[in-house]
Amino acid sequence: MTDATADRPAAAAPRPARSQWWDVWRQFKTHRGALVGAAIFLVIVAGVVVGPWLWTYSPGFIDIRARNQGPSLMHPLGTDQLGRDMLARTMAGGKVSVAVGVTAMLLSISLGTAIGVLAGYFRRLDNPLMRVTDLFLALPLLPLLLVMVTLFRESLSGRFGPEAGTFILIVGAIGATSWMQAARIVRSAVLAVKEQEFVLAAHSIGTRRRRIIFRHILPNVLSPIMVSATLGIASAIITESALSFLGLGFPPDFPTWGRLLYDAVDYLQQYPERVLWPGLAISLTVLSVNYVGDGLRDAMDPRIRGR
Repeated sequence: MTDATADRPAAAAPRPARSQWWDVWRQFKTHRGALVGAAIFLVIVAGVVVGPWLWTYSPGFIDIRARNQGPSLMHPLGTDQLGRDMLARTMAGGKVSVAVGVTAMLLSISLGTAIGVLAGYFRRLDNPLMRVTDLFLALPLLPLLLVMVTLFRESLSGRFGPEAGTFILIVGAIGATSWMQAARIVRSAVLAVKEQEFVLAAHSIGTRRRRIIFRHILPNVLSPIMVSATLGIASAIITESALSFLGLGFPPDFPTWGRLLYDAVDYLQQYPERVLWPGLAISLTVLSVNYVGDGLRDAMDPRIRGR
């Protein structure tokens, strides 16, 4: 009996549990567009973060003798009407635009997730919170953003400085007007999850509601939250670029991609490449983030995973 037991194949040993995130990564790798988008986005982020350390030109340095130059070895993207290096300004503008997009996304996702969880879990809060969400959805967002920027720009700039004050204003305005879609998505997911057997079992043994929300509800609605977060970055970058293009964003000496487009409009016919580079950076960033969100949606949906 002892020898027979010893001769049993090792395959009878229990296999280690496979991680859910490993399954998500395996499915994500099959989405070629998402992989290419992730690579492009990482290259853009690395360029705007590490690039200024390698390309040491100051984005605000003025050289009148080198103004309106085309691409060259000294200035690969040319110079503007004041002789400032366009490559340095594009990298500096990308750092601001990406920072605004990520920060505004975190604010909107946090607010949308909180409202969505409260509305989906507590029945008495569902109707008033969703009516507030419908009210914000009915508001024209661009005029509302313009009003917020006009009303609070001077006070925030005087308190925190022109650059930090404008950053807080732009991030707060975008985050406060872009949480509604995330709230609706999270609410619908919570309504489905809270009727599952494991949540009902937690209720039956007297688990506190706060523990149920953070231990059982939120981990199971993480998939739509992450997809909404990736799409929120793209939306925030476009909104910031639109505000800067209208001249209501950051100060003129503080470059962003939208501000570079705004400054290049007057020279569009003579120097069209000045519009090309920031416009191409915005387009590639938004497109790559959208592809990443598409890949995450497919990878984190168990009905699609494995196809």
